Amino acid sequence: MKILVMNPPFLKKYARSMRCPAVTKSGTLIYPYWLMYATGVLEEAGFEVKLLDAPAQDYELQDILNISREFKPQMIAIDTSTASIYNDCHVAEILKDNLPNSFIIFVGPHVSALPEETLKLTTKIDAVARKEYDYTLRDLVFALQEKRDLKSVLGISFRDNENIVHNPDRPFIENLDELPFISKVCKRYLNVKNYFYSADLYPLITILGSRGCPYHCTYCLFPQTFMGHRYRLRSIENIIEEIKYIIKEFPQIKEIKFEDDTIVADDRCIKLCESILKNNLKIIWTINSRADVDYKVLKMMRKAGCRLLCVGIESGDQTVLDNLKKNIKVEQIRQFMKDTKKVGILVHACFLVGAPGETKDTMKKTLDFAIELEPDTAQFFSISYYPGTAAYNWAKEKGYLITQDFSKWLTSEGMLSTVINQPGVSNIELVDFCDYARRKFYLRPRYILRKFKQCILQPFEAQRTSKSLNTFRKHILRKHIKNID
Repeated sequence: MKILVMNPPFLKKYARSMRCPAVTKSGTLIYPYWLMYATGVLEEAGFEVKLLDAPAQDYELQDILNISREFKPQMIAIDTSTASIYNDCHVAEILKDNLPNSFIIFVGPHVSALPEETLKLTTKIDAVARKEYDYTLRDLVFALQEKRDLKSVLGISFRDNENIVHNPDRPFIENLDELPFISKVCKRYLNVKNYFYSADLYPLITILGSRGCPYHCTYCLFPQTFMGHRYRLRSIENIIEEIKYIIKEFPQIKEIKFEDDTIVADDRCIKLCESILKNNLKIIWTINSRADVDYKVLKMMRKAGCRLLCVGIESGDQTVLDNLKKNIKVEQIRQFMKDTKKVGILVHACFLVGAPGETKDTMKKTLDFAIELEPDTAQFFSISYYPGTAAYNWAKEKGYLITQDFSKWLTSEGMLSTVINQPGVSNIELVDFCDYARRKFYLRPRYILRKFKQCILQPFEAQRTSKSLNTFRKHILRKHIKNID
């Protein structure tokens, strides 16, 4: 049986796999790693699979249609996102019209949160896979091939004549070691040069060492809609084997990116570092992290080759952090940043505005905090209120959402928009602030001098800086509407 697994065309360089899908100001385009896992599982089950990443491969709808007609898949799995959902339905409609015998299933966080609403958008979608879909797609293909009742497939919602049926949830995968290496899927289907993370060395490759996040931040998409909060781990030995494979098969790779929500959620990070050193693996790597990793762990990470942490600091106001359920203190963040500088690990800091209780004063406090902390790079954006999250439910209940048209979650350029008005700060003011904050942070003489010195003393950092600047400069230099000072 033939299966087409697809990240469909939408806007050019649309990063659908991000936690906040958008066209980024820095040109970041990340790997479709969930689709990659599903592709590997389907291949191991013996099916003929084709993986397409339209935004990375510059495929338009006609390209996808031509490839599909030639391949003639019996099933098409299409990745989705909130802002692109209407476009994704249009892609499905075109494919169904041309391949009427293909079973079309949507996957991703948005359809996991709104399965019935999604199926009602168009009759050309046959089913939705809720949450982790690695084994859901595999079992669905077996059911279709054997002409079994689809009610036997856990984790799907599907159309049964005029009715929509929601099967029971599929349990989350417990043994992550049994999943294929996504780096092997990358080797077969993708070009590493198509992917770029603004804070990371280029080219890089993405892997995951765990799934699920034990924390309960109200706005975070994946734990609430896709992976759950229970922290599930690959074994250290399994991760090391994939790193060895990458070193052998991808000599051009400059860095490995761990795309886990947080791989430093327990002391296992030290064990991973010890194993990297024990196996004498000469790698540079970067991870997502909270801002509460202690000095001992940071020091070991740096020794094992960790170059940078992508950290959701979010706010400089303690009340706002508490409202977001970050479970962290401002002083912890300060100490963390001091420790990262002491051990020599860079930080890409993420700050957001628009949280419950946000005011103009708390936003200014966050900007002042960002400048005080002096991370290597910083991004400022307003919270994206995605269906299925506690933040979305709060905004909807309060009547703060200004639209239910999901296409409005992006600007006309494809960048993150703001769909919330709350007392004390409007959506326009949130956007203005983020533009202003970027200018204020990046156009400081002290920051420019520091980055110039970094590029001179560390030439390997110069390439990613210049590549980011090439797309970011028009946004940096764009005049803000309102001065916050």
